[in-house]
Amino acid sequence: MADQPNILFITSDQQHWSTLGRLNPRMSTPALDQLAAEGALHTRAYCPNPTCTPSRASMITGLWPSRHGGWALGTKLPENVPTVGGILQQAGYRTGLIGKAHFQPLASTAEHVSIEAYPTLHDTQFWRDFSGPFYGFQHLELARNHTDEGHAGQHYGLWLEGKGCGDWRRYFRPPAGTKDNSVHHWAIPEEFHYNAWIAERSNAYIDQAAGAGSPFFLWASFFDPHPPYLAPAPWDTLYDWRELTAPAAVPGEHDANPRHFRMTQEPSPDFSAWDESGGHRVLGFHTHRRDNERLRQDMAVYFGMVSLLDKYVGRILAHLEARGLAGNTLVVFTSDHGHLFGQHGLVAKGPFHYEDLLRVPLIARFPGKIPAGRQDPRLQTLVDLPATFLECAGLGVPPAMSARSQWAAWQDPRRSTRDCVLVENRHQPTTVHLNTLVTETHKLTVYRQGDAGELFDLVRDPGELRNLWAEPSAQAVKAHLLQRLVQVEMENQPLPMPRVSIA
Repeated sequence: MADQPNILFITSDQQHWSTLGRLNPRMSTPALDQLAAEGALHTRAYCPNPTCTPSRASMITGLWPSRHGGWALGTKLPENVPTVGGILQQAGYRTGLIGKAHFQPLASTAEHVSIEAYPTLHDTQFWRDFSGPFYGFQHLELARNHTDEGHAGQHYGLWLEGKGCGDWRRYFRPPAGTKDNSVHHWAIPEEFHYNAWIAERSNAYIDQAAGAGSPFFLWASFFDPHPPYLAPAPWDTLYDWRELTAPAAVPGEHDANPRHFRMTQEPSPDFSAWDESGGHRVLGFHTHRRDNERLRQDMAVYFGMVSLLDKYVGRILAHLEARGLAGNTLVVFTSDHGHLFGQHGLVAKGPFHYEDLLRVPLIARFPGKIPAGRQDPRLQTLVDLPATFLECAGLGVPPAMSARSQWAAWQDPRRSTRDCVLVENRHQPTTVHLNTLVTETHKLTVYRQGDAGELFDLVRDPGELRNLWAEPSAQAVKAHLLQRLVQVEMENQPLPMPRVSIA
């Protein structure tokens, strides 16, 4: 069992695909740049859904959100859905998750109980006694907050107390603290930042697994650079906002888009017609107008959050090397979805399936198996990660998984397993429901309601400024992509078991 490879899965949260030094010289990400130099940087990787719960659940189940059940924020991944951690555990792996899960909502009901909800979030004794199992992870250390949000607590809060930071709640907003929301500078000392917690505890878990002589599957799940835009010194001023140019909408680019795109550019849009679920509003359905100076300031801190994240990713990678484990460990770094910080005039995630929101950074390294130093343009989806992890570990892929293993393709740049990827997005039971098909050359988005949609030629129009949906010259391409979308939906239908008889 000891010769089985370890799997170190590292994720950020809401990181734009281009915020790596190897793709953007303005960025400082030395650890991730080195990881990419030693492995492969996939430049066209896509999330299965541009929100947290659905995408994160897909990364452990190998299923699209419409299949695994955690189809939107505020829903819960059913606890009986098989996960990659559970399968690896049965094969002798130690499995751990440290950081953010977000498989469950911030509220519980009698029918759907969530341990990531109030009041359990702030029940210190509960978290002192609970460290798993949880969705196939034997060992668990959780937190829920982004920067100074009042959700802070759980295992992160216990760690802070253990570090001598007994008054840690003062660094967080109500209900955990009494301070007002900060802007850009977060007063928390870096030594108490959750990045430091995740890195320290991840390294401790690696030590435990190595000491036990067992292969491990560890998910080190970071929270940044998800807004609010806050970072401790000196990271909040690492990038000078005065030297940055904020992305912006091009005049007229939303004229041919569905109406909700244009409404985001109004000062006080009325989206009430889309709300049919008792007040659970659609993400992103609000004004996106922002002052240019504030946009640049936010952007600078966002970059700083990425660089701070990179520092602590580097600590985990350095520890793996120091323990002599790097040569037998598959390391994968990615993010659950992308981000909009001014592109197309948008500043928040929602039903806006631009590349900025759907594409994610993806780096894979395994010395001697994955060719090093290559930028790989083949289409990738995060749904495929569980199957890839299983095949790397020498295990079969369950027939119920929609995922396709990329392990052979990662080792051989001449191979390809996908000619297109699917992205789902469902905010309300009926009012906002869209699916997107991405091919090597085009992107098609279909809405469940109405006759509007989006079609972009990603080769001739990489900025996605001209929606071809209604243009006569594009109807043949549109028809072909619509048929391909239906075929992909059929391909993704899970098979609960193999067929064993003719009757």
